Amino acid sequence: MRQYSVGVIGCTGMVGQRFWTLLEDHPWFKVTVLAASPRSAGKTYREAVGVRWSMDTPLPEKFADMTVTDANDVAAVAAKADFVFCAVDMKKDEIRALEEAYAKAESPVISNNSAHRFTPDVPMIIPELNAEHAEIIPYQRRRLGTKRGFIAVKSNCSLQSYVPALHPLMKDFGVSKALVCTYQAISGAGKTFDRMPEIVDNVIPYIGGEEEKSEREPLKLWGHIEGDHIVNAEKPVITAQCFRVPVSDGHTAAVFVSFDKKPSKEEILNAWAEFRGPAQELDLPSAPKQFLHYFTEPDRPQPKLDRNTENGMAVCIGRLREDTLFDYKFACMSHNTLRGAAGGAVLLAELLAAKGYFD
Repeated sequence: MRQYSVGVIGCTGMVGQRFWTLLEDHPWFKVTVLAASPRSAGKTYREAVGVRWSMDTPLPEKFADMTVTDANDVAAVAAKADFVFCAVDMKKDEIRALEEAYAKAESPVISNNSAHRFTPDVPMIIPELNAEHAEIIPYQRRRLGTKRGFIAVKSNCSLQSYVPALHPLMKDFGVSKALVCTYQAISGAGKTFDRMPEIVDNVIPYIGGEEEKSEREPLKLWGHIEGDHIVNAEKPVITAQCFRVPVSDGHTAAVFVSFDKKPSKEEILNAWAEFRGPAQELDLPSAPKQFLHYFTEPDRPQPKLDRNTENGMAVCIGRLREDTLFDYKFACMSHNTLRGAAGGAVLLAELLAAKGYFD
């Protein structure tokens, strides 16, 4: 695999920081440019991030003295990178405009933002689940008038815990409906306990926009390409409630599911154990060897114990049992800033690199 030069737009936020832990020694990608808001432009990365560095590991020295570029200087950033990761905190219309500007400057954009998730010709991809949606990219390029440039997005962090668990059951058993309650870590809000004291000894039963994302985005993931756009799947019907809980990292979900053809417990467990997607088949550098991990212990998965399974890129499942209202219920958990954010974006970039979309 050839080496690609990479830019990170939104490099000072929680997700931007997480990129450094993933890209510091990446075998395919080398960070060559950092970009952020005008207030950070011209500073070294060490100066720009300051006391906001929130990772468990020290700030990598190889990035600390790099000068931050203004993210609005699209030409300057695009000239230094083969493609860019984007994780900015802006209004949605501003994000859409910024990402399209980079794409039109012939710089592919791998986005952690939600702004383009429902743009009909922008693929939203979990590499193990719907890698084939990348085939929409030539149609998007035609609309944008580009040769290389395009936008691809990753899905919301909340659904990374439960959609992968449902996916292997869709084909043979037909998931008809699901009820999901998510219990989401504070890093999903870009916070630490120091910066979110109101969460200590508390649960907040509301996360703005999260329930709509949790219900709608899976239908695009399970949709199909029709002409020059992606058509959403019509089912399963999903209803969701999302809570912010006093956990640093790791989103947990309680899932209740019914099927068109009810499987046995053993059939579900076998489907999870045997599931492999394109990320595993292509042996991508960030891909977990075993994507879905089932725990037999009655009190697992737990964020504190299990969020770093497979370097934080696995989905952990447990407590599968029959339910009185639905066919089955189970618990699942994933690392929201690794699998659910920066790690998922890096894995998506690896998939697109392996398939030649950056060449």
